[in-house]
Amino acid sequence: MFKKVLIANRGEIAVRIIRACKEWGIGTVAVHSDVDSESMHVRLADESVCIGSHQPQNSYLNISSIMSAVDLTGAEAIHPGYGFLSENAEFAQNVMDSGITWIGPKPNNITSMGNKDIARELAIKSNLPICPGLKNDEIESSDLEKKCMEIGYPILIKASAGGGGIGMQIVNNFNELKTAVDKTKNLAKKAFGNSDIFLEKFIRNSRHIEIQIFGYGERNSVHFYERDCSIQRRFQKIIEESPAPKVDQSIINEMAQMSVKFASDQKYEGAGTIEFIYDIDQKKFYFLEMNTRIQVEHPVTEEITGIDLVELQLKYALNLDSNQVSQSKISKNGNTMECRLYAEDPKKNFLPSPGKISKLQFPEVSKDTRIDIGVGEGDEISFYYDPMIAKIICKGNSRTEVIRKMTDFLQSMQIEGIKTNKEFLIEVLKNNSFNDAKFNTKFIENNLSIFTKYEDKKEIKEEIVK
Repeated sequence: MFKKVLIANRGEIAVRIIRACKEWGIGTVAVHSDVDSESMHVRLADESVCIGSHQPQNSYLNISSIMSAVDLTGAEAIHPGYGFLSENAEFAQNVMDSGITWIGPKPNNITSMGNKDIARELAIKSNLPICPGLKNDEIESSDLEKKCMEIGYPILIKASAGGGGIGMQIVNNFNELKTAVDKTKNLAKKAFGNSDIFLEKFIRNSRHIEIQIFGYGERNSVHFYERDCSIQRRFQKIIEESPAPKVDQSIINEMAQMSVKFASDQKYEGAGTIEFIYDIDQKKFYFLEMNTRIQVEHPVTEEITGIDLVELQLKYALNLDSNQVSQSKISKNGNTMECRLYAEDPKKNFLPSPGKISKLQFPEVSKDTRIDIGVGEGDEISFYYDPMIAKIICKGNSRTEVIRKMTDFLQSMQIEGIKTNKEFLIEVLKNNSFNDAKFNTKFIENNLSIFTKYEDKKEIKEEIVK
């Protein structure tokens, strides 16, 4: 067993990994930028190293600085979390070439399955259905306009590398597409160091459903069922749940079986997620992409299956997984839902709301409620990074029970000093269409005026008085 793991990340996922390591008696090293020196993940780790200035390119995306921190602390393994360098094959290869254990898929898996262009080709070979689209090199062709007409508008433009909805744009005609292509390329280059993009048919009435898998290389893969991630804004997930409501189990089973085959065909190693677009009207699904890392929403799967995915990652890296998790032993029980609490102002187009958290109080946490958080009262939410404060995860015997628990929890918690999306989340949870599972990926966008009308309860009371 190795004695020390360096976490090449920040925020709640760094805290999550540190806690998992502590349970195994493994020492931890936190890396941080200059503005993160007092952050929770730094406070909880056994050691910490400043790796650069607040710009991500100078710190959390700086491979040489992170490797220097490994040398300085004698860390024997690196866990990249999600985002930043988690799907950077060069970084993974650099780590492995240095004799350090990489807690994640092999570089070749990241390159092939993490790149959306290549992954689509591999998906076709594994007989997964895919949406009509164009690869990066095809976008440069002289007959692009004709090819787009054959696909049919609207068309979705996406970065080939990375995730989080960065650079994604929907276009309705060729003029919009020409402008959006350059914009997405530029954003992709800044965010992921790779300007490649691809085009894909956008299905208007769809749900976003993903299958959690874990690969054992030559010993094939297993799945941990589905997560419905359809409640999004600007392609960024904000509420995730399992099971996917009002989707036939036979369809979910088919998605899961295809996901396992896809990962097994590639001899995939470690945690990963296969994402699908589900056409509600046609009851058909299409391969979207694969994320070669732990997902933000992994607690949904952990709570509904009772299996710790980060622990699985550590055990696999430590070669302690001789008793591979058997598919027959994986089951889902009840319902689970996750809400992402962000430091942002829904009434101002969800602009980030950096600043000091002057008050942060949660109600008593029951056995069916979990909080994954990377900040505490008195901490600063930085302007430079993702403004997520916490993930609240609730479990129950039914979807109705989970929604009630989540609503009660959010209404009881108190946070001051910054704007948040707390009331926005509550309004979504109370919405009749959401409760009846009559929603698609455009649900937030189509109901934005309703969900952002009130900033807090005081405003509601004042309007009632008027």
